[in-house]
Amino acid sequence: MLTLTDNARFAVQDIAARAGLPEEGGLRIAESEAQTGAFELSLVAAPLDGDEIIDAGSAHVYVEPTTSEILADQKLDAVPSPEGTGFLLAPQDAPDAGADGVAR
Repeated sequence: MLTLTDNARFAVQDIAARAGLPEEGGLRIAESEAQTGAFELSLVAAPLDGDEIIDAGSAHVYVEPTTSEILADQKLDAVPSPEGTGFLLAPQDAPDAGADGVAR
Protein backbone atom coordinates (compact mmCIF):
# COMPACT_ATOMS: atom_id res chain seq x y z
CA MET A 1 0.00 0.00 0.00
CA LEU A 2 1.20 3.52 -0.80
CA THR A 3 2.44 5.31 2.30
CA LEU A 4 2.85 9.02 3.09
CA THR A 5 5.83 10.78 4.61
CA ASP A 6 5.21 13.42 7.27
CA ASN A 7 5.95 16.09 4.63
CA ALA A 8 3.27 14.65 2.34
CA ARG A 9 0.75 14.33 5.18
CA PHE A 10 1.18 17.98 6.18
CA ALA A 11 1.05 19.11 2.53
CA VAL A 12 -2.16 17.19 1.79
CA GLN A 13 -3.80 18.56 4.96
CA ASP A 14 -2.78 22.12 4.04
CA ILE A 15 -3.85 21.91 0.39
CA ALA A 16 -7.22 20.35 1.27
CA ALA A 17 -7.89 23.00 3.94
CA ARG A 18 -6.93 25.87 1.61
CA ALA A 19 -9.21 24.45 -1.08
CA GLY A 20 -12.11 24.37 1.38
CA LEU A 21 -12.71 20.65 0.93
CA PRO A 22 -15.08 18.87 3.29
CA GLU A 23 -13.59 16.76 6.07
CA GLU A 24 -13.51 13.62 3.89
CA GLY A 25 -11.94 15.51 0.96
CA GLY A 26 -8.38 14.87 -0.10
CA LEU A 27 -5.87 14.18 -2.84
CA ARG A 28 -6.64 11.59 -5.53
CA ILE A 29 -3.95 9.85 -7.56
CA ALA A 30 -4.74 8.14 -10.86
CA GLU A 31 -2.86 7.08 -13.96
CA SER A 32 -2.69 9.82 -16.56
CA GLU A 33 -4.83 9.23 -19.62
CA ALA A 34 -2.75 11.75 -21.58
CA GLN A 35 0.76 10.50 -20.79
CA THR A 36 1.77 6.86 -20.44
CA GLY A 37 3.61 6.10 -17.20
CA ALA A 38 2.56 9.36 -15.54
CA PHE A 39 0.09 10.05 -12.76
CA GLU A 40 -2.45 12.80 -12.24
CA LEU A 41 -3.21 14.41 -8.90
CA SER A 42 -6.54 16.05 -8.20
CA LEU A 43 -8.41 17.40 -5.20
CA VAL A 44 -11.69 15.61 -4.57
CA ALA A 45 -14.51 16.00 -2.06
CA ALA A 46 -14.64 12.23 -1.44
CA PRO A 47 -13.17 9.00 -2.82
CA LEU A 48 -14.62 7.45 -5.95
CA ASP A 49 -16.04 3.93 -5.84
CA GLY A 50 -13.21 1.40 -5.63
CA ASP A 51 -10.50 3.89 -4.62
CA GLU A 52 -7.95 2.72 -2.09
CA ILE A 53 -8.27 4.99 0.94
CA ILE A 54 -5.14 6.08 2.76
CA ASP A 55 -5.82 8.05 5.93
CA ALA A 56 -2.91 9.64 7.75
CA GLY A 57 -4.42 11.70 10.53
CA SER A 58 -6.65 14.25 8.84
CA ALA A 59 -4.85 13.82 5.50
CA HIS A 60 -6.77 11.69 3.02
CA VAL A 61 -5.26 10.26 -0.15
CA TYR A 62 -7.38 8.25 -2.56
CA VAL A 63 -5.75 6.02 -5.15
CA GLU A 64 -7.52 4.73 -8.26
CA PRO A 65 -7.65 0.89 -8.12
CA THR A 66 -5.25 0.12 -10.99
CA THR A 67 -2.88 2.84 -9.83
CA SER A 68 -2.99 1.38 -6.32
CA GLU A 69 -1.40 -1.83 -7.59
CA ILE A 70 1.37 0.10 -9.37
CA LEU A 71 2.14 2.26 -6.31
CA ALA A 72 1.87 -0.51 -3.70
CA ASP A 73 5.58 -0.35 -2.76
CA GLN A 74 5.95 3.43 -3.08
CA LYS A 75 5.71 6.36 -0.70
CA LEU A 76 4.40 9.83 -1.44
CA ASP A 77 6.67 12.66 -0.34
CA ALA A 78 6.27 16.43 -0.65
CA VAL A 79 8.82 19.15 -1.28
CA PRO A 80 7.91 22.82 -0.79
CA SER A 81 9.18 25.37 -3.29
CA PRO A 82 8.55 29.06 -4.03
CA GLU A 83 6.10 27.96 -6.75
CA GLY A 84 4.17 25.68 -4.41
CA THR A 85 4.36 22.14 -3.13
CA GLY A 86 5.72 19.38 -5.34
CA PHE A 87 4.94 15.73 -4.80
CA LEU A 88 7.24 12.85 -5.62
CA LEU A 89 7.08 9.08 -5.46
CA ALA A 90 9.92 6.96 -4.15
CA PRO A 91 10.43 3.38 -2.99
CA GLN A 92 9.27 2.95 0.60
CA ASP A 93 12.81 2.15 1.76
CA ALA A 94 14.31 5.33 0.21
CA PRO A 95 15.20 8.29 2.49
CA ASP A 96 12.61 11.07 2.73
CA ALA A 97 13.30 14.29 0.83
CA GLY A 98 14.32 17.31 2.89
CA ALA A 99 12.80 20.77 2.51
CA ASP A 100 15.13 21.37 -0.44
CA GLY A 101 14.15 18.13 -2.19
CA VAL A 102 17.42 16.36 -1.37
CA ALA A 103 17.09 12.90 0.16
CA ARG A 104 18.25 12.71 3.78
